Amino acid sequence: MEREEASQDLDIAMIRGAHWEKLMGILCALGFALLLTDVANARAQAALAPSTPSAPAAAEAVSQGQNSLPAGTLIYIRLDTPVSTASSKVHQAVKAHVVRQIFAGSQVAVPLGATLNGEITQIHQSANPDDPAVMVINFTQLTLPGEKPLKVSAHLLKIENARETVLKDGTIQGVRASDLGSTYVSKGLEKLAQQLPSLSSAIGGFEKKQVGTPDTAINYPQGTDMQVMLDKPVPVEKTFAPAVAEELPGPVLNAVDQVLATAPQRSSTQKGAPGDPINLVIVGNEQQVREAFSKAGWDVPAEKQNQSVLKTVQAVVQGRGYDTAPISNLYLFNRSQDLAYEKVLNTFAMRHHLRLWRSPARAADGREIWLGAAVHDTGFDIHPGVASHATSPDLDAERAKVGADLVDTGLVAATQLVTPPHPLSHGTTGTGGAWETDGKLLVIDLK
Repeated sequence: MEREEASQDLDIAMIRGAHWEKLMGILCALGFALLLTDVANARAQAALAPSTPSAPAAAEAVSQGQNSLPAGTLIYIRLDTPVSTASSKVHQAVKAHVVRQIFAGSQVAVPLGATLNGEITQIHQSANPDDPAVMVINFTQLTLPGEKPLKVSAHLLKIENARETVLKDGTIQGVRASDLGSTYVSKGLEKLAQQLPSLSSAIGGFEKKQVGTPDTAINYPQGTDMQVMLDKPVPVEKTFAPAVAEELPGPVLNAVDQVLATAPQRSSTQKGAPGDPINLVIVGNEQQVREAFSKAGWDVPAEKQNQSVLKTVQAVVQGRGYDTAPISNLYLFNRSQDLAYEKVLNTFAMRHHLRLWRSPARAADGREIWLGAAVHDTGFDIHPGVASHATSPDLDAERAKVGADLVDTGLVAATQLVTPPHPLSHGTTGTGGAWETDGKLLVIDLK
């Protein structure tokens, strides 16, 4: 193993010495083409998948059912059982737990801690570069704490930040090897090796180490976030206490109001251009904030250095995720973010991410008050002068995602939506993407 790694390092050193700039030029050009391909794939995926109701709309639909959860109700779940077309089998049991409360009117009908159980009913492994892997998970049982299991008829609606497509019937369709960046790059390197036969061995070693073999298997680890939609109503016999208080303590609310009275409503770029709008407030000391996001499964982005940039290129080329990919700096209170977090699955194109800035004020008990901007990257935005992530225009949905993830940790005491002076309603990002919001900020009071 050591001899093989040494040989590969030598191969890369030879390329660096002779034709590194040419090789990197090819990779960059191919990478740009891959971004365009990912844009097209993302649009195709959006066309295949049904639209997802916003959290308020889903809650309203539930409230209309007097003694049942109506068809169309969304259940947000997180996998407890890892699944894979490479290792799982048909009829394998699959378990997940509910990560967002479902309300019936003002009462909690499905609490945190409820579980959804089912099994894998279909698995197909890719047989050739144009043949996608396929998986079907059928969830059939909802178990509420202390209650007997309920039979459910439901289908998988969405897998958050997945490179795969969820079809309208809930089937998970994998990516094709012929569409992955590694296939395009390998073809480019083959042509380069033909042009430079004296370095063919070195280029082959570079390809093996930096590009790799396409992996088109459907792999979802424990902790993967999914959305399931009920196809038929489910009776509700009992209600539960909310997971957190729905109103902030008076002193906390007063302190937050004072901060928002003078705080900027948007971050900015280093040159002063408008950045992401502020849609979160978190009350807690830095250690509490770090613990909450860590327990919620969010990662800290890496610093933008040569190694992290190379890993970013590899993630794009190989069609996989990079859970600590660097993010750009945005500014508030005349400085870049104090903390940042992101949540990725298996593609670089999509991720939840946010930035937090420590405000100048503190709560009455001495805890810090943080302002945050949470955004969901949904693909790539490629147009003249811009090569960036495209973002979801629905800032309120991302606000709800962050709040739900933190509440699920058990480390939150209370949450409340507050309206700042002169609330925002819509606008465009620094790269021209549209966004909209109801103007409210979600305040999360940590225990």
